[in-house]
Amino acid sequence: QVQLVESGGGLVQAGDSLRLSCAASGRTFTSYAIGWFRQAPGKEREFVAAITWTGGNRYYADSVKGRFTISRDGAKNTVYLQMNSLKPEDTAVYYCAARYRLGAYQNVMGWSYWGQGTQVTVSS
Repeated sequence: QVQLVESGGGLVQAGDSLRLSCAASGRTFTSYAIGWFRQAPGKEREFVAAITWTGGNRYYADSVKGRFTISRDGAKNTVYLQMNSLKPEDTAVYYCAARYRLGAYQNVMGWSYWGQGTQVTVSS
């Protein structure tokens, strides 16, 4: 059974950085993609970034391109989201997700497995 456990959230000021981690377990992730989504209060969950486990191809939402970097450590089965130049509008619960093959990665419905989420709060 796939398990995804996020960590690294917290309260920071605008302009600061945070690194989120997603520890994945329960299977080998060859041909899988791992993604990060976020959900702010009163808003729908939205795509942030994704990476293919094999090949390491990376994809970003326009709102975070140039500020966020997704990466993976195969030896640790962990995916990271480095977030720089944080803005108050980045405040949300951040979720890690996994799916077989990348597909329509921006669509929330296509992701099979989800973590419990970690809160990121950016003060102005």
